[in-house]
Amino acid sequence: MQKIKNYIGGKLVEPSNGQYLDNYNPAIGSVYSLIPDSTSKDVELAVKAAEKASEAWANTPAKERSDIMSKIADLIQRDLDKLAQAESIDNGKPLKLAKRVDIPRAVDNFSFFATAILHFSSEAHSMEGIALNYTLREPIGVVGCISPWNLPLYLFTWKIAPAIAAGNCVVAKPSEVTPMTAYLLSELCIEAGLPEGVLNIVHGLGPKVGSAMTKHKKIKAISFTGGTKTGEEIARVAAPMFKKLSLELGGKNPNIIFADCDYDKMLKTTIHSSFANQGQICLCGSRIFIERPIYDKFKEDFVKKVKQLIVGDPDGDKTNLGAVVSEAHMNKVLSYIKLAEEEGGTILAGGKRKILDGKHKDGWFIEPTIIEGLSYDCRTNQEEIFGPVVTIMPFDTEEEVLKYANSTEYGLAATIWTEDLSKAHRVADLVESGIVWVNCWLVRDLRTPFGGMKNSGVGREGGFEALRFFTEPKNICVKWA
Repeated sequence: MQKIKNYIGGKLVEPSNGQYLDNYNPAIGSVYSLIPDSTSKDVELAVKAAEKASEAWANTPAKERSDIMSKIADLIQRDLDKLAQAESIDNGKPLKLAKRVDIPRAVDNFSFFATAILHFSSEAHSMEGIALNYTLREPIGVVGCISPWNLPLYLFTWKIAPAIAAGNCVVAKPSEVTPMTAYLLSELCIEAGLPEGVLNIVHGLGPKVGSAMTKHKKIKAISFTGGTKTGEEIARVAAPMFKKLSLELGGKNPNIIFADCDYDKMLKTTIHSSFANQGQICLCGSRIFIERPIYDKFKEDFVKKVKQLIVGDPDGDKTNLGAVVSEAHMNKVLSYIKLAEEEGGTILAGGKRKILDGKHKDGWFIEPTIIEGLSYDCRTNQEEIFGPVVTIMPFDTEEEVLKYANSTEYGLAATIWTEDLSKAHRVADLVESGIVWVNCWLVRDLRTPFGGMKNSGVGREGGFEALRFFTEPKNICVKWA
């Protein structure tokens, strides 16, 4: 059975304690590889390797850093099929989704920041003949990046690429649930000639590895994507240590559909925004609000289309939804469906575990589920489920739907469907979300800031926002003679 290794100081190494964890294939429900059960000792080794490389990497010209990152991007592109297959096996997602989205986005992340660092600039301010101020942006030093399991390589590279581009050395922890593509990336970094210690990948559990990273005095910044509860714990520990923090946390996103929308385009996109990646995307629109004049038509059409979605073998060309990531997560999602029924909801589609034949009979599959008849403020509509589950409900006025949309503790993303330009701008301005899509979903320009309001996070990722996070500004004031 394959053993994944840590990547520390430019080398692939066993965990210091020799202990391993089981790594499961969600579509089959069985162990297929082993992952290091690393400890604080491995984190310490990674930090020392990063410290050793820090000064040289910070002083490496941006063009040289850019060239190495571009080479990594090229190698990811070269191995796209291999990486997509690994992602599908590790995560349970359809292979075609990993080929179309996950791995190409990892390529883009490295390519984007490889070029962005060449155009990163700072400010200068003249004080009208008195003095000149100019701002330098310097690497922080050693930084920590902790990424989630839903889009493993996609979000892992989204963090480490800007950190490395800005001249930092990184200690990174991928999710222990989906470690494989991070391991394969470490092999590509060696092939690309990334200097030893610039990127260090420590596999293992959050309470052991993630906690040790958060507490380590030499790690000066933490970029984390994951659950809000974990984000709270990281902030509780790191804030008194005055670490820089970027926390991209949960979402309970509204999808607001007005009667004057482009109906066919809306319906097609809403199916995608509800159930892409088995609903395991923090940006999925899990609360769907439909203006009353088209509510009945939408319900009929939406239910019909969703019932036609195919839940099956991730390798299948016709598969729309694969397995959810773990047995524990499957049971959590199913418990919320049960809760919705207890709260008075009606299951219009799905609602059960999907049992497949053959080798997938023990896989962790869930039918795409639509629930109607719940109050906007019930637990099902307030708590993040993070699975193939959506609720639908009608509304009559803008004021009413804004009340519903803004009622949760989250504020990550929202989608608005209308052909009325004034209404689009008005509602977008009033929705409490860090990201608002109008007549589209998941259209991403990597130059734009990414992040949420309220309990959906602190700080922003993306574009120059990420490069600013991973650098320290230093103002220099020179008085005129």
